[in-house]
Order: sequence, then C-alpha cells, then structure tokens
Amino acid sequence: MFCVPKAAVLHGKSVGFALQKSRFRSAKSKLLFFFGIIFTKLRRFLGFVIEFLGILVFLDFIDELAAFLVLGA
Repeated sequence: MFCVPKAAVLHGKSVGFALQKSRFRSAKSKLLFFFGIIFTKLRRFLGFVIEFLGILVFLDFIDELAAFLVLGA
C-alpha cells in the first residue's frame, strides 16, 4: 500500500531533477553564447579606443613637430 505512492513520489523527483538539469544545460549554453557576444563587442570597442588613442598621440606628435619646425631648431 505504501510502496505505490513512494514509487510515484520518487519517479516525480527524478523527472523533476531531469527537467532541472535540462534547463540548466540550456541556460549554460545560452550564457556562453551571451558572454561570447559581450566579449566580442568589448574587444571591438577596446580596439577602437586603442586606435583612437593612437591617433590622438600621433596628432599630438605632429603638433609638437610643427611647433618645433615653426619656432626653429
């Protein structure tokens, strides 16, 4: 008499755990995809910032060179 409900409860628990595991796997794969997008965009943004800073340094160098040439050596 008690074996049947117990078996049903245990079966329900195993189904619940399997469903939870499936959801976790799905979320984990989506999370990896999400982080891939973020880091790719971050890498592009940082590349743009570094390139922009390099241009600023180059323009500063040109400005100093022009001032040096105008004022004389």
